[in-house]
Amino acid sequence: MKIDLPRYNGDSSWQLPMPARFVIDPAGVVRDAAFDPDYTVRPDPLETLAALRRAMAHS
Repeated sequence: MKIDLPRYNGDSSWQLPMPARFVIDPAGVVRDAAFDPDYTVRPDPLETLAALRRAMAHS
């Protein structure tokens, strides 16, 4: 793909971020999780709100 990842990252780690979202209820139970190996894909805010509402219904 001709991407100079060390130059782009500013180090030689060859690591890419993996954005993720976790919804954890007050008891510490993970109620929802979303991630994508494609760092350009982010969790939809409306899905996050729905997951929060579901988590609140369990507490």
